[in-house]
Amino acid sequence: MNILVVEESQEALDLLSNRLKEWGHNLYTAKDGTDAWDMLKSIPVDIVVSDWIMSERDGLELCRRIRSTDFKRYIYIILSTTRDIEEEIVEGLEAGADDYITKPINIEELKARIEIGIRTVNLERELKRRYDEIKKNYYQAIRVFTNLIEVFDKTLGGHSRRVAQLSLKIAKHIPEITDHDLEVLEAAALLHDIGMIGLPNEILLKSRIEMTGEERELFLSHPVRGELILKEVEFLQPISKLIRAHHEQFNGKGFPDSIPGEEIPLLAKIISAASVYDNLLNRGKVPLSKIPESMERLRGYQLDPVMVDHILRINLEKIQEEKGRAFIEIDVCDLKEGMTLASDVRMRKGALVMPADTKLTGHDIEKLLSYWKLDCINDQIRIYKSTGIH
Repeated sequence: MNILVVEESQEALDLLSNRLKEWGHNLYTAKDGTDAWDMLKSIPVDIVVSDWIMSERDGLELCRRIRSTDFKRYIYIILSTTRDIEEEIVEGLEAGADDYITKPINIEELKARIEIGIRTVNLERELKRRYDEIKKNYYQAIRVFTNLIEVFDKTLGGHSRRVAQLSLKIAKHIPEITDHDLEVLEAAALLHDIGMIGLPNEILLKSRIEMTGEERELFLSHPVRGELILKEVEFLQPISKLIRAHHEQFNGKGFPDSIPGEEIPLLAKIISAASVYDNLLNRGKVPLSKIPESMERLRGYQLDPVMVDHILRINLEKIQEEKGRAFIEIDVCDLKEGMTLASDVRMRKGALVMPADTKLTGHDIEKLLSYWKLDCINDQIRIYKSTGIH
């Protein structure tokens, strides 16, 4: 173990140093809290044994500084003090110390407390290793399922990616959402339509009012199908619950469970609003200027009014961004002859497909469509506004 001893008394420092070396530890020493802090920034210390009272940054301040800093590893802290007073001990523990020992230090007692620290540090490392392994499996699973959606239907995959990006943009303006919530939200948004896999392609191309009775039943089943796909994997269960709820409506008339707005999970409300907005823009081709009118019709009916407010804010940002740009982005399948490329079109690996300032011909569009169908280029192409269809 790498152990840092912080002690103003040279005699005490020599005694502790000799014994810790005898016990097989790598030893580092500091005369006060300031020197100790400088060493902690450059040395991977496992255990700190620090005097409480020091002239430069005492042990209590050092504890607080360590606990307020992310060292990417756990540092076990033992405070040494000349007074065994309950109030001071509590103060030290509240500052972040793990243990304490009174002076004059009993060497056998110190050895026992160091052993406790070693067991704690090793346990923390093992827990972190297991957590990292679970997290690795988690992200691998998300990537596998996301790729599955892309393979099944490229358009559905593009929708899912955009909904995930938009959901995160909404969530970052909601104070009660934690970093962990953001991870769950992004994964659930990426996979919210995974229940569509296996449905007939014609269903994906129809609006709900165009579907036959049987097609409608199949469509309405996709949140439950999505939940069933994921819920057997324990670490994906929180995501599966959000997927089940992403078509619930604020007025309680959604599906599959018809639960009212107050009972719909917050993250599911975000995904629902993001999905509606993306469908209006990319499937319905509703202009940004007309979005507020469409969203207001859904306020308090299909969507939570708070979510509508967030969408309208984001939409306004998009409008302002578009005004400041000389180009627009459109889907490959919406390209028209006469449009002019505002930037190079490149394959995902970087190879040039078509240079900027190309005025598109029918042949050019066919070429871009063929690359797009092979998933070699992005879904959207930048063209100059002056040559676009408004």
